[in-house]
Amino acid sequence: MKVLVTGGKGFIGSAVVRHLINKTDHEVVNVDAMTYAATDTSVASVADNNRYQFVQANICDMADVNEVLQRYQPQAVMHLAAESHVDRSIDGPARFIHTNVVGTCNMLEAARNAGVERFHHISTDEVFGSLSMTDPGFTESTPYDPRSPYSASKAASDHLVRAWGETFDLPVLITNCSNNYGPFHFPEKLIPLITIRSLAGETLPVYGKGDNVRDWLYVEDHARALVTVVESGQPGETYNVGGNEEKSNLQVVETICDLVDGRADALDSGQTRRELITFVADRPGHDLRYAIDQTKIKNELGWEPSVSFEEGIDRTVAWYLDNRSWWEPLVASKATARRGLAD
Repeated sequence: MKVLVTGGKGFIGSAVVRHLINKTDHEVVNVDAMTYAATDTSVASVADNNRYQFVQANICDMADVNEVLQRYQPQAVMHLAAESHVDRSIDGPARFIHTNVVGTCNMLEAARNAGVERFHHISTDEVFGSLSMTDPGFTESTPYDPRSPYSASKAASDHLVRAWGETFDLPVLITNCSNNYGPFHFPEKLIPLITIRSLAGETLPVYGKGDNVRDWLYVEDHARALVTVVESGQPGETYNVGGNEEKSNLQVVETICDLVDGRADALDSGQTRRELITFVADRPGHDLRYAIDQTKIKNELGWEPSVSFEEGIDRTVAWYLDNRSWWEPLVASKATARRGLAD
């Protein structure tokens, strides 16, 4: 297929682009607006491949989106472009509504006009709200209960995708994933932020008591799942994608501290990195726990995660320590959001 990927120079999108080029024979058209979280280096390893093309365009510009889809005529669209940082959505909700809702509507209309055969919308488990510590994991039939401007905007976009499938017979697929981590993750997110700050010997602010729980999914496993869905998923269906690795934020931070202690020079202060942890006021509407039941994608499409959290976090911390040239300019540019702790 010719696959058009939106947001293909972002964190998850670039992993999808690399997977499509390196592990399949599909052609890739990468469409990205090149906002703060997009980097050319995330796809540099495949940029010269003759099956890869890049187009700079903004999904919020309907004329541009229509022109791109009419020009390239992809068989499949993988729609990942989105504003995705909860803290940023609290500071400025309107941008999230514009990009995630209006932008998705534009993509759906352009895909319908171009006769796209498969429209795969990539969403989040945050649309389902918050779980208690004893609740079972989210399933594809869990009612929506978004708690932040970010998750509300993604819930709205999910509903649009389903509506275009029902009303206009657009062959749509939706995936809702748990928290991703891995190489090329923008430095404001939890795992890269803690890695970078602990390397520098800076304080490590943790929201509340650090007891919020997330299911962690290695980004390359997620990319493999997304390509499996766009290739083999049943149009009209939703698939949950998770890592089966529930960890509290404090557990994640402490693991990173120990890994950095083992790989980097000791701090001049003589402290261990764990001693840098500082608990700060919780953010508004902070969901307690997310967990994914991925029985459906495993049983119907044969996908399951292959990278444990222990292996994935070790790889990730090592990557950040070995790739300062990627993240140092991003940190220096002050393009990151709050210097607090986000998950």
